[in-house]
Amino acid sequence: MPYSIEVRNLTVHYKKFKALEDITFSLSPGKIHGILGRNGVGKTTLLMYLASFHKVKHGTIVIDGEDPFENDRILQGTSFIYDKDNTYDYDKINKIIKNMIYFRPNFDETYARTLAEKFHIPMDKSADQLSKGQYSALLVTLGLASRTPLTIFDEAYLGMDAPARELFYKEILLEQERHPRTILFSTHLVSEMEYLFDEVLIIDNGKVLLQDTSEHLLEKGSSVTGPKEDVDSFTETLEVIHEKTLGGTKSVMVYGELTEQKQHEAAGLGLEIGTLSLNNLFIHLTKEGGKA
Repeated sequence: MPYSIEVRNLTVHYKKFKALEDITFSLSPGKIHGILGRNGVGKTTLLMYLASFHKVKHGTIVIDGEDPFENDRILQGTSFIYDKDNTYDYDKINKIIKNMIYFRPNFDETYARTLAEKFHIPMDKSADQLSKGQYSALLVTLGLASRTPLTIFDEAYLGMDAPARELFYKEILLEQERHPRTILFSTHLVSEMEYLFDEVLIIDNGKVLLQDTSEHLLEKGSSVTGPKEDVDSFTETLEVIHEKTLGGTKSVMVYGELTEQKQHEAAGLGLEIGTLSLNNLFIHLTKEGGKA
């Protein structure tokens, strides 16, 4: 069964640096969670504590109803996939896949070999002989095939090219249908991944800036498209967070819900109203002076 996560008043300081400051949140089981934030705001620190790499000193973490630190059941059911994991460097790929069942009871060797073939990972090479893209593909293959109740991807796919990443995203959605689990994604590639997330947690300066379902977040604003002059007039009193112009047509993203009066005004002008981009919302909320 997918794991639930409860974090209460988690604080992590490194000497004078505050990596996490009194953060509290819950993550629903069986969902794909986007853990978003700019570089250096505490995402990786948070995920390392959720994966029980460190013992919590201030605050609490409860996973599937238990303290995860040095908890064999929780640890066995947690996969933490990250970019700089050199655990498998000197073993042949064939051996790595064959032996994973000893560490991950739900590991599906057949599925792992199918993924390795799709990602063009050579079975006869050792991990340290792989290209950066192949190594990243190996890590996400092990993460997917382990089928752990909690699976964490901390930007482990950065070495993969765009086609390989797209294949990975499709496999995530297929796997979630076949074998639901709790998945955490830490990423800055928001624009190409936002369709994956059921829920989003935005971290900024070591604190939780915002947490909501993707659906509710996207209701916090709208896109407005139409003739440039009409769009400019319509959005004059609105908070514009992104805009682009092509010829005489302009498209903008506005933050804040449109009143019924503004919706009628848009209809009268023949403007097209659409949904907000999560990427543009993320950029807006995490920039200097942004707001939730």
